[in-house]
Amino acid sequence: MELLERIENQISATGLPLVGITLAAIPCPDTPVILTLHWHGFIKEKLADTPRAEAVSYTPVPSSALQLNDRWRDLVAVDRAAMEAAWELGAWDVARAERRGCMRPGTSSTEALECLQAFGSFPFGINGSQVVVADAPDAGELVQLAATRGYLLWLFRPVSGGIWADVADDATLTSGGRRSPPCPHRPIPPRCDGNRRTVYRFGIGAHAPLDLD
Repeated sequence: MELLERIENQISATGLPLVGITLAAIPCPDTPVILTLHWHGFIKEKLADTPRAEAVSYTPVPSSALQLNDRWRDLVAVDRAAMEAAWELGAWDVARAERRGCMRPGTSSTEALECLQAFGSFPFGINGSQVVVADAPDAGELVQLAATRGYLLWLFRPVSGGIWADVADDATLTSGGRRSPPCPHRPIPPRCDGNRRTVYRFGIGAHAPLDLD
């Protein structure tokens, strides 16, 4: 799964910095996964299309949701792909959430909304503007599967290509905010039997206080 290459291609195409990256998958082999890139940037709204016209409002650039159709047999392979991309892009950590399906008695509306968001299917806009631009033709079917089978969601915040370079206090990073492959951490196989959160910590504070004890 060439996750890093897809992310870097999108960064080059947009020229915008990233706030965060999420990856959503269903625990069913060879199903598509959804990569969502959350951008930091604003679209200027003008009353006239001229260079001298002043912006009257600023609309956040919508996130980009991409469907990846790479084949995989084991969720550990998806886990490893997320870890490798996060490691090379200088993320402090990767948080993996295992979520139960939202088609069960007593499910809150928040859980249903989070499931839709994970797969790039945000059900409404904000102030008439899109929140997500999706290139995910199978998103509807994936949401239906996730609602019954559950799903996994990975989240990380890249330093390279992101907005975090000025605040990154990490001794493991190069001057460009990256790390050399491969990622040295081993994946922890997900259990997919309930709500669970796993965090892979990569960063080491560059100015951490010394332990004198």
